[in-house]
Amino acid sequence: MPTILRIGRYRFLFFSNENNEPPHVHVKAESDQAKFWLDPVRLVSNYGFKAHELNEIGRLVRQHQAEFVEAWHEHLG
Repeated sequence: MPTILRIGRYRFLFFSNENNEPPHVHVKAESDQAKFWLDPVRLVSNYGFKAHELNEIGRLVRQHQAEFVEAWHEHLG
């Protein structure tokens, strides 16, 4: 599971066995995790993050969307 970016306590990553799904990124911080589709950016699942954290994470995903999509295609083809 390659880490693409770290910002503060958030780690943005992919799981290598998910290439049958649309491009997306997982976000982890301690035991909390969430998953965002990348095109368009939207929350898919959340386990533990509070609403204000999801708003911040969503903003970060939108800010780095192109970088994540490029990394997705490089890693998963």
